[in-house]
Amino acid sequence: MRGSVPCPGPKTVKYGGNTACLELRFGEEDRLVVIDAGTGIRELAGHVMKSDLPKGPIKTELFLTHTHWDHIMGFPFFIPIFVPNTELKVFGPVTYEEDTLDKIVGDMLTYRYWPVRLTELAAKIEYFNLKEGSQDLGGGLWLTTKYLNHPILVLGYRFEYRGKVFCTAYDTEPFSNVFDVSPDDPSYDEEAVKEGALAAQEENDKVARFFQGADILIHDSQYTHKEYISSKLGWGHSSFEHAVNVAHKAGVKKLLLFHHDPDRSDAELELIEKKIQAAAGGKTSMEVMIAREGMTVEA
Repeated sequence: MRGSVPCPGPKTVKYGGNTACLELRFGEEDRLVVIDAGTGIRELAGHVMKSDLPKGPIKTELFLTHTHWDHIMGFPFFIPIFVPNTELKVFGPVTYEEDTLDKIVGDMLTYRYWPVRLTELAAKIEYFNLKEGSQDLGGGLWLTTKYLNHPILVLGYRFEYRGKVFCTAYDTEPFSNVFDVSPDDPSYDEEAVKEGALAAQEENDKVARFFQGADILIHDSQYTHKEYISSKLGWGHSSFEHAVNVAHKAGVKKLLLFHHDPDRSDAELELIEKKIQAAAGGKTSMEVMIAREGMTVEA
């Protein structure tokens, strides 16, 4: 559950050193949905090959929150794409760049980077571009998407199934007033500052409503508040404190803190988790946990 870069080693054994990949299961048919294809998808692939393939051809959906390297770099290691009769639907945000989603993902599968080309894969792979909105994914599963705040377009995902809600907020930070400069600054514009503050608040309110009542929210928490305000503003990541506050206000039931700084040791994460749980004790009914590899949480 690391951010930015995989960091396996003795200091990351408990919480894991792989980058983002999340497995969701729905209903009696055990429908599989995967969110992001960081290096963690290699471990998931092994599990899917053992548990799902014996039941028949693998049919699944992969939702990419965005196309930064740490969230897609595991895709070539997802073994089902090499297996005949696999059907994979890949969803991701429209970035308004020249390259389309299929090209961004497919370019990893060229001889320059990988011995197997995209055209040589045995699986049937389809790509779907997403914007903000809602859609029926079939089988009682409903998806709502929301743009978050990151240097590249990132989508938050809200899955609803049989009255249960699961939300993601990968790689995001609070919206801030981009016009907020000192009155001594030559570019200072009082009206622009007021409008900027209102716009930022509106966007933050929209994000909070997006999380509203979620049974489970997994939220970026790469930094502490002190780290964030001292040198990480505008980097596109949140603090532990912000994630807890916004989730509490939105009435979230279970919060998983995620996208750990690659330099953060297990011991440091343990200490942060204890401090957060102690601070939240008695003030909220929300359950707060540090996400770790292999963790299973039920809504």
